[in-house]
Amino acid sequence: MWLPFTQMSDYEKDPLIIASGEGVTVTDIHGKTYLDGYSSLWLNVHGHRKKELDEAILTQLQSIAHSTLLGAANIPSILLAEKLVKLVPERLTRVFYSDSGATSVEIAVKMAYQYWQNKGLEKKTRFVTVSNGYHGDTVGTMSVGSIELYHKVYTSLLFNALVIPFPSVYRHPSGNADIVRDESLHELRLLFEERHEEIAGMVLEPMIQGAGGMNTMPPGYLKGVEKLCNEFNILLIVDEVATGFGRTGKMFAVEHEGIQPDLMTVAKGLTGGYLPVAATFATEEIYDAFYGEYEEMKTFFHGHSYTGNQLGCAVALANLEIFEKEQLVKQSEEKAEFLKELLVDVKQLPHVGDVRQCGLMCGIEMVKDKHTKESFPLESRIAYRATLEMRKLGLLTRPLGDVIVLMPPLATSNEQLAEMVALMVEGIKAVTEEAVAMDSIQQ
Repeated sequence: MWLPFTQMSDYEKDPLIIASGEGVTVTDIHGKTYLDGYSSLWLNVHGHRKKELDEAILTQLQSIAHSTLLGAANIPSILLAEKLVKLVPERLTRVFYSDSGATSVEIAVKMAYQYWQNKGLEKKTRFVTVSNGYHGDTVGTMSVGSIELYHKVYTSLLFNALVIPFPSVYRHPSGNADIVRDESLHELRLLFEERHEEIAGMVLEPMIQGAGGMNTMPPGYLKGVEKLCNEFNILLIVDEVATGFGRTGKMFAVEHEGIQPDLMTVAKGLTGGYLPVAATFATEEIYDAFYGEYEEMKTFFHGHSYTGNQLGCAVALANLEIFEKEQLVKQSEEKAEFLKELLVDVKQLPHVGDVRQCGLMCGIEMVKDKHTKESFPLESRIAYRATLEMRKLGLLTRPLGDVIVLMPPLATSNEQLAEMVALMVEGIKAVTEEAVAMDSIQQ
């Protein structure tokens, strides 16, 4: 196999093959058990082998596994759509299914583009994105993403988005969240004033970026973006693929600042981490712009073979029932406060520059010098080595450059959270102490 986002020469040195899972742990083929500290890449919600989810799939199999949604609806997809529109911001009344986070964003971009074409505003073809934004790996989603490490090699394939800097408080000279927010919104206003007639939409992850480094927005920034988009007639596209379904202490991250986007995408936690189902939500106004007689050519020509798959929709319905029954969003909010206290110890470590958290989404940024914020040399791969050390100790996490991700399943107990953080501290200490010792020898 050729593994995603993996240099295979690294994998061959430190292979890992998962054989089974139970609760918030997974077990490899040698019988070693690990705490799932990254929710199997930000997917798992209730833990592995959740009885209700297993049963939902088995029950649906008694009827049918899949039939196409192209021109023929099915029962689980209808029931799920009805359920979802009651959970998302009230302006979002239409659900378009797909099979991954990337495709859900690709769909949103295409919808936004065609919306303006159908409305006769053909100049509105450009998109605004935020630096370090990540929305997937299809050509369209890379185009509205902005992570040089991931996207540089594909530059000639991509369309050009207008990129504005992410409002990073940690890297700003002032370190003041209000100043960072106001400067960033002012810069966005200037861009909109100059080019709003050609801008179709703005794409961003709400409250916290995922693959770009777990960067958190200063309070009020997201609300400010919404106001500017409304003022300049630009569609706001919010990517909740990573942040949705309780990860930030709210069902959706837009709830933190009462945002009403024009388009919103979800995936990952939608099925509790079981099957690949995604959705793009649109307002009734956007839906109406595509509605008409066939010869008007307003149809949204997009689809996937497994769109609205019955097994996936059935398990998604069961997933949402568990959210209600177990009050998972409230639990997530409470656990996030407990985790915040635990992370104080992590922040004190001499080579941890910043700890960023939004709910149960956390990023620990490693630095060579805590005071100057100087990074470790690229070749040291300090965060990667730290995650390998944590793996030896029984914790699975992943690095994003110099940032270590901690994003446990919502079902993780406080005791398990404490164990995860303790193993993380131990792993970071071991690797950074070794790095400092080697640096001293070389000098």
